[in-house]
Amino acid sequence: MDKLSIKNILKFISITQFALSIFFLLPVVTGYIYKENANNFLIFVILSFIFSGSIYFMLRNHKVELNVKEGILAVNIVWILLGFMGAFPLVLYTNVSLSAGFFEAISGFTTTGATVYTDIESLPKMILMLRSLTHWLGGMGIIVLGVGLFSIINPSGSLALFKAESTGIKTEKLTPKIKDTALRLWGVYAFITLLDAIALHLEGMSIFDAINHAFATISTGGFSTKNASLGYFNDNSIIIWTTTIFMIVSGMNFLAHLRFLYNDMSGYETEENIWYIKIFVILGFALSMIHYETTSDSLYFSMTHGFFTIASVLTTTGFVTLNYEAWGHFAVVVVFLAMFIGGNTGSTAGGMKVVRYIVLLKSLALEIKKILYPNALLSIFLNGSKVKENVLSATSGFFMLFVISNAVLTLYLYARGYDALTSVSAAIACVGNIGPGFGLVGPVDNYAFFSWYDKIILAIFMIIGRLEFYTVVLLFSKNFWKKF
Repeated sequence: MDKLSIKNILKFISITQFALSIFFLLPVVTGYIYKENANNFLIFVILSFIFSGSIYFMLRNHKVELNVKEGILAVNIVWILLGFMGAFPLVLYTNVSLSAGFFEAISGFTTTGATVYTDIESLPKMILMLRSLTHWLGGMGIIVLGVGLFSIINPSGSLALFKAESTGIKTEKLTPKIKDTALRLWGVYAFITLLDAIALHLEGMSIFDAINHAFATISTGGFSTKNASLGYFNDNSIIIWTTTIFMIVSGMNFLAHLRFLYNDMSGYETEENIWYIKIFVILGFALSMIHYETTSDSLYFSMTHGFFTIASVLTTTGFVTLNYEAWGHFAVVVVFLAMFIGGNTGSTAGGMKVVRYIVLLKSLALEIKKILYPNALLSIFLNGSKVKENVLSATSGFFMLFVISNAVLTLYLYARGYDALTSVSAAIACVGNIGPGFGLVGPVDNYAFFSWYDKIILAIFMIIGRLEFYTVVLLFSKNFWKKF
């Protein structure tokens, strides 16, 4: 790696760290509001300001031109940095180990929502705010935020970073500059978060709980301020339904929400979104009926928690109201299906994404037609447009990486001595950035029992899933490093 590449990457990382330090002032202020000793947290933030500011000052005259390779490497380094930056306050104030703090921070930034804490309500308010803030920043993508800020200083490197972080089959932009699209997406993201917080507060949550749960909902992160998660509010079905609706909205492509502001409804009329809604309704109704038949609860209660659970799992949010494992094997199967699917591309949700399944199924149907009609010229169309061969191969490759990553992590956990159900569901929950699974990592359990090295491995797979595999896998290619 030459000096130019190092300078390019260091300057971007310094700007990202500086921006993150600004956001970290929010939990510091929260600590002082609630009369908690936030002095050490403030010192940490100040040191972070000084460190990142010094690097940027030394490189202030360096003109950065990030290429795709440098962008990919910068993305990976930043995610490791996020883990350590988020971990230090947790280690300072909650007596967890560095590995546990790293796990918790990565779980937050990747919007996985898996936690090592057994008594969340005993945590300081500033730490609760920090946890919520991590997945709110990670929800839209800490790199997209970096792109928006970085483009103000250097427009030339934006596209490389946006491609490295963006989720889905292809990168779309509504404005001529990626910077403008990124900033407008953050505006929409913040606005929907504000709407959710206001609604939750009006429906009975305290301001603090409303803000934290809005952060968790719109980011599809799932960290709650309560030990029972949203189950704490089970006596208020309006809160449950409001959260269900906002989770589903957050599982949609945010470009669709941005288009809506320009009176363009086309983003909601895509094949992916139509199937996304159908899947939610079908699985939600199925789980509701299972709950209704296996318990003495009312139909309304069953519908409330059935649809909430599917929304939470489908969008990879990870909120919980009831222990769905207690509803029987059929219920577990339905929830498992939702875990495998995920939300829409361009959303804050994790998982495979609905559009990839659409493309894979259409590709399978195409191969069957080719056998029946070997001389016919056949193609796959998505939303009226022909799907290119490179998109088909990338989608197939992604599916293979998704399966392989889950298989590797499952085998690792099983070899460590955990039961099959725990191993499989923990792998899917971490790689898919979902949070709760089944067995020892079920909806009423947590990840505290894993050893320190298990937590590190699980955190790494969270990052792999969050960066959608290719961005991380490329680092292990010899060709990637050849021109550095």
